[in-house]
Amino acid sequence: MFKYVKDTISKAAKSRMVILVVVFLILAFILVYRLFTLQIVEGESYLNDFTMQIEKERTLKSTRGIITDRNGKLLAYNKLAHSVTFEDTGAYDNLTRHEKNLALNGSMYGILKILEKNGDKVTDNFGIILNSAGEYQFVSSGTSLLRFKADIYGQAYIEDLTEAQTNASASQMMDDLCAEKGYGVLSKENTKEELAKYGLPDTLTKEETLSIVTMRSKIAANSFQKYLAATLATNISDSSMSTIMESKDIYPGVDVVDDTIRVYDNSIYFAPIIGYTGQISSEELNELNKDSEVYNQNDIVGKIGLEQVYEDQLQGLKGSERVYVNNLGKILKKDNRVEPQAGNNIQLTLDTDYQIAAYRILEQYIAGIVYSMLIDAKEVNIEDYATTDDIRIPVYDVYYALFENNVLDVNHISSAEASTTEKRVYQQFSNEQSNVFASIKSELTADSPAAYKDLGKDMQAYMTYVVNNMLMEGTGILQKDAIDKSDETYLAWTNDGSISLQEFLTYAISKNWVDISKIPVDTEYLDSREVYSALSDYIAQYLSTDTHFSKKIYRYMIESDTLSATDVCLMLFDQGVIKMNEEDYNSLASGSLTAFDFVQAKIYSLELTPAQLALDPCSGSLVINDPNTGEVLACVTYPSYDNNRLANDMDSEYYAKLATDLSSPFYNKATQEITAPGSTYKMVTAAAGVSEGVIGIYDTINCTGKFDLVEPPIRCWISPGAHGPESLSSAIKDSCNFYFNSIGYMLGDVGAEDGKAVDEVGIEKLAKYAEMFGFDAPTGIEIGETDPHISDNGMAPSAMGQGTNAFTTSQLSRYVATIANGGTCYDLTLLDKISDSDNRVLEEKKPKVHNNVELDSELWSAIHTGMNEMVKSNNILKNIKTDMAGKTGTAQETGVPSHALFVGYAPYDNPEIAIAVRITNGYSSTNAASVAGDMVNYIFKNKEADEIIPGHAIQVDANTQRFD
Repeated sequence: MFKYVKDTISKAAKSRMVILVVVFLILAFILVYRLFTLQIVEGESYLNDFTMQIEKERTLKSTRGIITDRNGKLLAYNKLAHSVTFEDTGAYDNLTRHEKNLALNGSMYGILKILEKNGDKVTDNFGIILNSAGEYQFVSSGTSLLRFKADIYGQAYIEDLTEAQTNASASQMMDDLCAEKGYGVLSKENTKEELAKYGLPDTLTKEETLSIVTMRSKIAANSFQKYLAATLATNISDSSMSTIMESKDIYPGVDVVDDTIRVYDNSIYFAPIIGYTGQISSEELNELNKDSEVYNQNDIVGKIGLEQVYEDQLQGLKGSERVYVNNLGKILKKDNRVEPQAGNNIQLTLDTDYQIAAYRILEQYIAGIVYSMLIDAKEVNIEDYATTDDIRIPVYDVYYALFENNVLDVNHISSAEASTTEKRVYQQFSNEQSNVFASIKSELTADSPAAYKDLGKDMQAYMTYVVNNMLMEGTGILQKDAIDKSDETYLAWTNDGSISLQEFLTYAISKNWVDISKIPVDTEYLDSREVYSALSDYIAQYLSTDTHFSKKIYRYMIESDTLSATDVCLMLFDQGVIKMNEEDYNSLASGSLTAFDFVQAKIYSLELTPAQLALDPCSGSLVINDPNTGEVLACVTYPSYDNNRLANDMDSEYYAKLATDLSSPFYNKATQEITAPGSTYKMVTAAAGVSEGVIGIYDTINCTGKFDLVEPPIRCWISPGAHGPESLSSAIKDSCNFYFNSIGYMLGDVGAEDGKAVDEVGIEKLAKYAEMFGFDAPTGIEIGETDPHISDNGMAPSAMGQGTNAFTTSQLSRYVATIANGGTCYDLTLLDKISDSDNRVLEEKKPKVHNNVELDSELWSAIHTGMNEMVKSNNILKNIKTDMAGKTGTAQETGVPSHALFVGYAPYDNPEIAIAVRITNGYSSTNAASVAGDMVNYIFKNKEADEIIPGHAIQVDANTQRFD
């Protein structure tokens, strides 16, 4: 029995042994087979990655189409680049939240250090930046800021934000994101041992913290969908690429991929038209995917301008491929590849040379106005001048502007890198700031505070800032919607200034106009006196870190000469705003060169530009089109910006500066700014008067210098002189206000029983002809354009281009083109044609007629003759070799210098171009005419380019100035 059992066990053992040997041989065979059949990817064999294969579909980006000018010159195109990406391949799935944060932060820190070592950086479009004072600061404001907060806090809609999230400061958001419940970057639960284990230092700088949070936020945006790569950095160096590729085992999910970046040639001249590309927003994703799921949250799309308008043409079609990766994200095999299709190419009607020349000519003449109107004074009184066109620019406005428009960086003055001059200035500022805070505190807490009207100008400005900028706009503590605007105490503060800030705020608290929940103290059980005390403390604390308030202090330091104008100018060199010139620097420092002479010289040389100073004037626009097709040859707005710094790896600090720039570079002055057309409108009135039978072509009206049939009377620009008898052509030539006021009045005389003209009737007749000339609708230009507004009251002033007439420069350009070609009103277009990547034409833009103006040929001839004679009689234009026609215009606006305008066409007998120019607050129409004249000289090569564009301010002879 025992022997039988022994034999049975022996046989079973042998059987198991055989089975084990067979299994071993099978596994060995599989292993050998795997080793020999493992795919070699990008020249590297992953023999040590014998782990589970993961199959996924990968999207292949298409190449965005290019944009060129009419001659094929590149304006927007793609440049090959390498990008660092991250895909959640599942390598972190088995970790706790705490461990995953540490692991991801360790990977991001490692990548950051590689990038920094090679001079590269993380893609910076997060929405929070570090200013030069080392403080976190939001890039955007208003709705854009709320959308950013909603995205970061994971809210689908802005309305879903909690009150704390809505009111969170940039610093608070960073604290939230860095906490354990966020990305854990600065979690208090992180131990030194854990940090070391995951390759993290004991402490991080603010710069490092922001970079890691930026990368983590990009990854978080893809958290709901694995294997969708988040781009962490673009256009990295070869050194960074090779180091990261060698380190992929250390940083699971990190990869370097071939990519492209968008490049813009001559960017500053074309940026407002072409726009720029950037990562798609939540709203854009929803809008673009409303018909089909084409886009994902990592896509780059056109943000504004033609990049946005032609997004569907430029984007192209994505490709795809199936890839097999291991759990570290390394690719083992690829198949089923579908090649992406490149986007279509856009050719514009614009001429690069015209565009550049027009921009530079505009800048030269605007600088010339500022240069000629500048005086060595602290302030001017408008009442001292006969008209607003006599107003001079005090040089102290330039000194203030250097701070107020961020030409000088107030944060740099207090930084460790500050120069000797900056350190001295900062010490002066610190002393003044202490005095200001003490004065504000005294007004807030004194038993008998002074009424607002009894304060000095500087303290009034500070108090106004506290209420309007800080409490209302900045924090929302003082709720605008809750205030009773008819309340006597409110009116005493806003209108009379008869009460103190203390009285106003105390009263506001009692009326529940103050949202005490936004004061960062426990106010739940405080009485109104204690709430006021808490609010007072909060105001002082808030102002101490408010850069905008600091600028106010600097302004009044300059005004009181506590801060010398010389030191202000020296800091321009110290901060690199103006290139160092030792002779000028030493002359300034020694006092042999005055601050006024220095500033005036730098304005003349364009080392300080009108855009930087943002004074009146600081902007202008010019539009040229082909009057026979409506094709736009130049569309210029000054000032502009560099869209290369906003595309791809957005320079958030640059964007924030542009968004607050007082010269409004994002505002397209050519297509969005509307003002009265002034006398450029008079051809509409001429057409209306003759066509409606109230005046004959050769009838005359005697200009006495003052049209007194309306109240108030309207003076002709030549007043106290007079033009005498004027016919239609001579009235256009002389721009006689009296003549056109009379026509406007006579148009309203139809059917008047008492002999007095009816304003509504005159306005209706004028509007009818304005509509014929295209002022009834936008021009059709493909970028955003403000709707025109035809005057709806005041027939006499409206007839000379005032009233409530308001048009863009682009609309004036279409109008004068209609005159040039004898009545065909074409829609304007920037598009020449669309071609595919193989240069096959898919669409060619055809001229589109908006309207036809049917006038008698004799009337057309009289209008054209008057415009031609106007040019021949103009001291600026009469010597231009190309025969042309035109009309000047000066559009008045209360309290500021008039807007300078000009419309015209050339050559006179066979028009090839129609041009409209506006210099906002440009004083005299002669300045706009000078721009147009130089542009005609440039296009028709009447002068050498360097003679037309010398690169410095051009001052128009005062004896040639006209305000017609």
